[in-house]
Amino acid sequence: MPPSADRAQAPRVPTIIVHGGAGANPADAGEFRQGVRAAVLAGWRLLAAGGSALDAVEAAVRALEDDPQFNAGRGSVLNRDGAIEMDASIMEGDRLQCGAVAALAGVANPITAARRVLESRRHVLLVGDGALAFARAAGIPECDPASLVTDRQRKRHAELARQPVSRSGGTVGAVALDRAGTIAAATSTGGTPGKLPGRVGDSALIGAGTYADSSLGGVSCTGDGEAIVRVVLAHRALAYLKDADDPDYAAKVAVDLLVDEGGGQGGLILVDWRGRAGFATSTRLMPVAIMSPTLDEPRVPF
Repeated sequence: MPPSADRAQAPRVPTIIVHGGAGANPADAGEFRQGVRAAVLAGWRLLAAGGSALDAVEAAVRALEDDPQFNAGRGSVLNRDGAIEMDASIMEGDRLQCGAVAALAGVANPITAARRVLESRRHVLLVGDGALAFARAAGIPECDPASLVTDRQRKRHAELARQPVSRSGGTVGAVALDRAGTIAAATSTGGTPGKLPGRVGDSALIGAGTYADSSLGGVSCTGDGEAIVRVVLAHRALAYLKDADDPDYAAKVAVDLLVDEGGGQGGLILVDWRGRAGFATSTRLMPVAIMSPTLDEPRVPF
């Protein structure tokens, strides 16, 4: 890492990268491509206008939560009892401020509830009924949880009830660097199909599914949540980034760690303090989109 004096002079290029989950089905690649492109543009419009990285990642993840193709918000998978329980977290890397919610139902955009927890500066993680009560008090609109359930997920739940073979669920996330040099990261998910009620994965856990440090970079993870938690993947990825100073290499080594030591599959996206984006996955598909001033339109490398 360069000395602090050199870092002060080094250019920082506003950048945003989003992902649509390492559990994505390659047969749906066209639909995912459209979704991640729209999400990265939602965040980029804010960054390009001088907005904050925190606003950008929230906007991008909200767009993915609103898209029923993804396992977050509307379109979330169902737990064992056929209900939705969502997890989300968001972090700003200047002062390591963060907020998260878990096992949340009745809110269409859990990432915004996580953002309100961050802004409260009192707690980091709220769960279940407590998270819903907090969201209500914060003025976040409630919704009927049934309105978030799609026909696709009802069918999937019925198939799992007959033959529970798949554990992958997918997640959505975004990482951004703004003009001020602040990095933010955000992650949101419906979790694992057929999970036990009350199960919480990595997406609500700072350091596991989400982490941001403006002196290093930001990370959002996706995949087997228990495996990601075991190796504290997001934080470990930034340690690799610090040593290697190469975003793609750091992402690849972190995913190797997830597979070899965590015993699971998945992927991650990251942005370093200069604005260089990287990503890696051990799965067949992880929808990704990237936008920066050097690009005329989003880069969608899948």
